[in-house]
Amino acid sequence: MSWPATDRYEIQTAPDGLAFVQDLLNTLSAGKPRETDLLLDRGTAQTWLNESWGHQSLQLTRPPVELGDEDVERLRAFRDGLRERLSPAAEGAQPEHAAVPQPEADATLRLSPDGTVHAEPAGNGWNAVVSLVLIEILNAQRTDQWRRLKVCRSERCRVTFFDRSRNNSAVWHDVRRCGHPANLRAYRNRQRAQRDEHSAV
Repeated sequence: MSWPATDRYEIQTAPDGLAFVQDLLNTLSAGKPRETDLLLDRGTAQTWLNESWGHQSLQLTRPPVELGDEDVERLRAFRDGLRERLSPAAEGAQPEHAAVPQPEADATLRLSPDGTVHAEPAGNGWNAVVSLVLIEILNAQRTDQWRRLKVCRSERCRVTFFDRSRNNSAVWHDVRRCGHPANLRAYRNRQRAQRDEHSAV
């Protein structure tokens, strides 16, 4: 299964419907080198949504959503606000979260033939996309997977990844590509600061 935004960064996708949330977050211009923001205009946004929305794992009975220019702007703002909540800098910073928009969306509950209840997105345009995202976040919270969706700590990367480490301690989407270079830069900065301190004495 292909997720157009996440696959271009060559990282594993999150499980189940959480992959849709991850893919939305990875529409941002991120990675090394920087990829294009897929929500930059209506054409690329609609192409992304058509491919992501159509995955069978989402088990949707409703047709794909059509986006207008205003929908794309609002969806982009929603994505950025959601990424803000996942950012390492946001950990333990509850007061600042008040500035992040508090999205709301309706959903439709359906009883399937086997007796299970499924939530499906309601609304049109960007509202339908937000509805699906919030449904999948709720599902991920119930299975304790939501806390494993993270933004890479590297400022030069910032892709959204699913932490598969046993103790949920990963901060880099790829230690070799992002962790090691960041640690090396930090080490060189410390060495430089020590030299400057000695030369000032």
